[in-house]
Parts: sequence; C-alpha cells; structure tokens
Amino acid sequence: MRCYGDPARIGVEGTGTYGAGLCRYLQAEGVQVVEVDRPDRRMRRRQGKSDAIDAEAAARSVLAGTATAVPKNRDGIVESIRALRTARSGAVKARSAALNALHGMIVAAPAELRSALEGLPRSALVRTCAALRPDRQRLAGPTQATKVALRSLARRIVMLDAEVDELDVALSQLVHRAAPRTIALRAIGVDHAGQLLVTAGEQPERLRSEGAFAHLCGVAPIPASSGRTQRHRLHRGGDRAANRALHLAVVVRMRCCPRTRRYVERRTAEGLSKPEIMRCLKRYLAREVFRTLTADLLELRGA
Repeated sequence: MRCYGDPARIGVEGTGTYGAGLCRYLQAEGVQVVEVDRPDRRMRRRQGKSDAIDAEAAARSVLAGTATAVPKNRDGIVESIRALRTARSGAVKARSAALNALHGMIVAAPAELRSALEGLPRSALVRTCAALRPDRQRLAGPTQATKVALRSLARRIVMLDAEVDELDVALSQLVHRAAPRTIALRAIGVDHAGQLLVTAGEQPERLRSEGAFAHLCGVAPIPASSGRTQRHRLHRGGDRAANRALHLAVVVRMRCCPRTRRYVERRTAEGLSKPEIMRCLKRYLAREVFRTLTADLLELRGA
C-alpha cells in the first residue's frame, strides 16, 4: 500500500472475525482502521461480487465518510469475556441437545426401562441414567443397547454441567471486575452485563452518545407515523443479543420493581400496548446502562 502513498485510513470488513488479524497488524503499524459493513444486496446484484469489487466498495465508503465505526479492541478483558461467553454458549447448546436426546430416547425405550425413568426430575434422571449398568454381552437386545445410549447421554450432560459451572465462575470474576456499576443495576446479572460489555467493546469512545448506544442495542424508537397517527414501532435492527439482555432485564423489572410496575400501570391507562410499554422501558434502561457502562469502561482504561 505504501508504494502508492501514505495510507491515512484503511477500511477493513469483518474486524471481529476473518479480518481480526489484519486489523491488529494495521493498528500496530499506526494506521487508522475503520470498520466497514459488507455491501448491501442491491449493490451486489448491480455490481457483482469479487474481492476486488468488495475492496473498492470498502475504500469508497471510507472516503465518502459513510463508514466511521471504530473497530473493537481485541486485546483486553472484554475480549476475554467474549471468548468465555462463546465457549459457554456452545456448552449450553450441547447440553440442551443432549437433554432433548435423552428425553426422546426414554419415550421410545422398552416399557420396563421407560416406566423406571418416567416422572423423575431432571437431576435425578441424569444421575439414574449415568449409573445404569448395561450387560454388554447382550447389546443385540434393545433394552441393553438403550441403557448404553442413556448412560452415554447422561454422562455427557454431567460433563457439560461441570463445564458450564466452571465458565460461570470465570465469567463472574471478570464481569464483576470490568463492570461493577453496571452489574449493580437492578435486574442486570452477570450474563446480561457480559453481553452488554461485548456489544459495546472496551473503548468508551465507540459509544458516541446514549442514543447511539440505544441504536446499537436495537432499542431506539423508530418513527411509524402517518397522517394524524403519531407513533413509534419496535426497532428490529442492532445487536439482537444485547436487545435480548435488555428485554430480559425489563421483564424482571416489570415483575419485581415497584417503580416499573407503577409506570406500566400508568402507561396502560394511557392506552399503550404491552409491546409499546416494553419498548419504552428498554429505551430507558439503555440510557441507564449507557451511563454506568461508560463509567466502568473509563475506569477500566485508567486501571
């Protein structure tokens, strides 16, 4: 690149995945990196798709000023939280799949085996299946083969339970260290705070304003007015994982927070529907989280 001049800014697509290594190298070389979104489908249909076309589109978006996002820092505690959350998410999905397979196996098991296992609570069912002793000399019979399968699934669940617990301990330590103010908010737990940290990134300058943070989390109000009808609708963009974290926190507050319950009653009397009320609450919560999260990130940088 320097054979053609001194590059002032370089647009990189996918700075969190396949472009992460390139982004780190360019930043180490002192080059300003701008995160570029992939071209939309309309442009790809009109111009085609190739590496050269994508590179030109990235350069044009940086020159035009339409791409201004700062790439996330990938060498701090927030990146560690992201890696642990990825591992935990995979373990939880594998555990759910193993539990579903276990229950499905019991439904189709021979009658004498099914009657002994049906109705047991989850923990007792897993322990019982893990302790089965099949006769390996009679695996041609469905009962003994089913016992082997049930024991294998149950032991897999036990192993995944231990893995999730281990990751939860590590995540709790890191999240409490990185975001003590955010996790102290009502209904914001380790999982929610960890996701909001990953969404925001470790650089507080990426969060230009609380409105930008709300848009990033998919809770910014979108105008849907027409004529004499003045209203806003739900925002279906943004980071859906962050939106889910705020949504679950709002659900808990609607159940347990007296102030939130009074707000819901007042807005219901004004004629708002439950989705509209939750949209408002998520927007208010995003403003609250923005303040604490920004303070946590600034303190983290100072440390």
